[in-house]
Amino acid sequence: MRLIWTALCGAAAFAPGLALAQSEIRAAVLRVDVQQVAPVSRLDLPPEDLGIAGGRVGTADNATTGQFMGQSFTTAEVIATPETAVAELQKLIEGGTHFIVTLADAATTLQLADAAGDTALLFNARATEDRLRNEDCRANLLHTAASDAQLTDALAQFLMWKKWDEWFLVEGSRPEDTALADAYRRAAAKFGAEITESRVFEDTGGARSTDSGHVQIQAQIPVFTQRAEDHDVVVAADATGWFAAYLPYHTWEARPVAGSAGLRPQTWHPASEAWGGTQFQSRFEKSAGRPAREEDYQVWEAMRALGEAATRSQSGEFATLAAYIRGPELKLAAYKGQDLSFRDWDGQLRQPILLTSGPITTSVSPQAEYLHQVTQLDTLGHDRAESKCMLTK
Repeated sequence: MRLIWTALCGAAAFAPGLALAQSEIRAAVLRVDVQQVAPVSRLDLPPEDLGIAGGRVGTADNATTGQFMGQSFTTAEVIATPETAVAELQKLIEGGTHFIVTLADAATTLQLADAAGDTALLFNARATEDRLRNEDCRANLLHTAASDAQLTDALAQFLMWKKWDEWFLVEGSRPEDTALADAYRRAAAKFGAEITESRVFEDTGGARSTDSGHVQIQAQIPVFTQRAEDHDVVVAADATGWFAAYLPYHTWEARPVAGSAGLRPQTWHPASEAWGGTQFQSRFEKSAGRPAREEDYQVWEAMRALGEAATRSQSGEFATLAAYIRGPELKLAAYKGQDLSFRDWDGQLRQPILLTSGPITTSVSPQAEYLHQVTQLDTLGHDRAESKCMLTK
């Protein structure tokens, strides 16, 4: 499915007789859908315009400034499958679109980056796996989706501030769960926490939300967590949303749950109102008719990075814009209290991480106690010295 979302140059787009914009900047949102297990709750069913809606708001925001700069912004919206994704990418590039935001799993993201080569700059707005920022990094791939390392470090900082330094790690049995659990192990070692015990919750493939599902879970989770080593908090590593939602109030010991349920690290949350967040929320809800999700926000960040580069460089040329986006001059205002930029060693967007619970934002990391010689944001995720990405080494 292919749609075009266009934000033309202010008055020139609507007033007869006025010249059209001098420079058109083309972007695309390429979402690669795969069949997934239904979420535990129907409240978590993904909306049809997931991510796409963030691109529309970002494109409209770019046009607000673009109207004064002689610039217009056009965003193609493409829904693909893993089998058709590369072909759709090539169509976009052949049609003159060289800035493409992807919503895909890690394997497909790498395929797309390799297929694009030096003809396009891609923004990963979904895949969190650390390997995409390390041994599998690509020069043409930037990340507005937070990495597993950023997310787990953000939670670890808060738990250590709370002096909850003994963790019971519960991880799923899928490869994505293992990768996330490894990130928590790394975060624990980095900040001085102790994982007193870890257990694997096996994915049996059975139904989770049948009429008797809550009864089964109510019996299973307490038994599964029984006789765990002493711990302050249960940390869940459930990248696919299989079991973590059932942990709160079902564990054998009365302990808080964090990670993939309970207190969760996220790039965005509908309750975020600080630093002008209400303005973004209201604008998004007016456009999409629903609250923004992480994928929406991460696509919006990518679009705004492009818009900021176009405004500051006063250019519509691919090479100029790509260099500005990657460079130290980019200062992206994203309703998080400070300017954001991309790390030059792995392409990861530096950004604060919200720690959310239900309808509120509990805290925001980095925590004030964790200092860094360059920016506190680099206390989250892989810093330059520990990065395995060889692009700048």
